Order: sequence, then structure tokens, then C-alpha cells
Amino acid sequence: MQRRTVLGVIGGAPAMMMTCTQALADSSGPQLASYYDHHMALIDGVAYGWTGRGQPLRMRTSVQQVGVSEDGFFALLNDGRLTRWGEAPGSSSQVLMPRVSTFASGQSGWFAVDQAGVLWRGGGKLQAPQRVADDVVSACIGDSADYYIRRDGTLWVQGLAHRGQYGDGRLTATTDFVVTATDAVAVKAHTGHALYLSQSGVVLGTGGNRYGPLGTHGLGDKADRWGRLFDAARAIATGSRHSLAIRTDHTLWAWGDGFAVTPHKLLDGVVAVAAGNTATVALLTNGSLLQWDGGSGPRRLQVA
Repeated sequence: MQRRTVLGVIGGAPAMMMTCTQALADSSGPQLASYYDHHMALIDGVAYGWTGRGQPLRMRTSVQQVGVSEDGFFALLNDGRLTRWGEAPGSSSQVLMPRVSTFASGQSGWFAVDQAGVLWRGGGKLQAPQRVADDVVSACIGDSADYYIRRDGTLWVQGLAHRGQYGDGRLTATTDFVVTATDAVAVKAHTGHALYLSQSGVVLGTGGNRYGPLGTHGLGDKADRWGRLFDAARAIATGSRHSLAIRTDHTLWAWGDGFAVTPHKLLDGVVAVAAGNTATVALLTNGSLLQWDGGSGPRRLQVA
């Protein structure tokens, strides 16, 4: 598993990302994170964070993956410790779990995949991390449903289903995780919708689609089954109302609120991308860090 930020590599895996083992939130790779108005970037092992339309501030060193939630920042350190700290300047870090390979954070807490491939859930009302599943390679904390992918490509989901978040036609939640697809390598979810990247590079989506994060699939209301949204992708990300994909040629594409309903090309030479409420953050192969605010931009972010 890739544990460093390497420009020119997306999500820690080359080519079609068919062996992706990253468990991330709304980002295509460990270098970026975004959740509503909180953002993070990882450059040369240094974690930077900012809110809204601000500029990145240096936060932590010796980091291999970054993440965010509504009220805090996360970093997976090079020694395998998953840490978290608050918004206030100078906030001290809390060690959430040791021996972590990769993690995801979001509305309901955090997921951590340990070095044996075991998925753990923490945060929220939990007093201690709880074991969820074995042989896990990727996971996602959504706003209404949570997902993980096992080594065999099966995609599992548990949470609210009223907007079609399960992708299998059901509109009633389950108490346990259930299989909803069998060919997944990455999954991203946000406000009532989810995307997954298939082994063949196809992006599929399900759930709420009032603002177009699923393109034309169920536009204006919801889709309760997975539908084909985009082809030839190597990485995906989704925000509150829009979605993004990086193609195998390193081009960045967006669709949903602030952009066109159908996928629209934004930029060439993109390494990683993350999406928040209306913001889009992209890391380029030349090391530049850009941010779109809604559909406007991009503007260059200055990393001190």
C-alpha cells in the first residue's frame, strides 16, 4: 500500500487504480480532504488545513494521509497513528488508534483499516472503536449511509435508504451492512448520494439527485439503483451537490451544482481532487494547489 504523497500518482495506485487500497472520504487520494467547508492538503509529508475560502495553514508533519469532519482535522502519521484535533489554533492532537493503514472521516465518525485489513468504526457515541469487517480495502463515511469495499470487490452499505443510497432498489434502512455491488474499487458518498468506481473504470451513482451529482441519472429527485455516470475514470470524489472524476489521461471532470449536468472537463494534469459543500480542491502534477468555489475559479492556493 502506498503511504506517501507522490505527485503524479492518484490515490496511491498507478494506471487504472484497479488495485486501490485507500479508504478515503470525499477525496480521490490521501493528499486531499474536504468536508463541507473544511479542507486539507498533504504536500511533502506536511498537512495543511483551511476553512471556506481561506489559505492553507501548516498543521502537522510526518503525515501520510489527511482527513476532515464538520468540527475537526485528521492525520494518519507515518508511524501508523491516526490522530485528530479541533479547529481552535494550537489544538492538541488526540490519538484515535495505532497501527492504521488508511482511514475515512465524516458525519458519523471515522473508519480505520488496520494493517491486517480489519475495518474499525470510531467516533460519535462510541466509547471505543468497534470492529466492522475483515479483508477491507476501501471505505467511506457518508452523510446518511456508510460504505466499505472488501478485497473481493464486493461493496457493502449500511445507513439511511430513503434517497436510494443502497443502490439495489430498497428504500428502507438495514441494521447490518449488506452487499450492493460486486465490482468496486473505490466508493465516495455525501448528502444522500454515493458513487463507486468499478473495476473497468466506470463511475456509477445512486441516491438523491436534486442538484445533479449523479448527472442525468434520476435528475430532479433520486435514483434507487446504481446507474452509469462516467467512463475511463481512475479516481472519483463527490461533495454535497457535485461530483468529480479523474480520467486515465489525468484530466479532471465535474458535474452537478455549479457545473453542467453532464460531465464537464475542468483541467489537465491533475493528481488528486476533493469536494466539499460547494468547493473543489485539486492538486496538479506541477505541485500547484487550486480551489473552485462553486463553479467559479479556479484560484491558486498559497502553501507556506
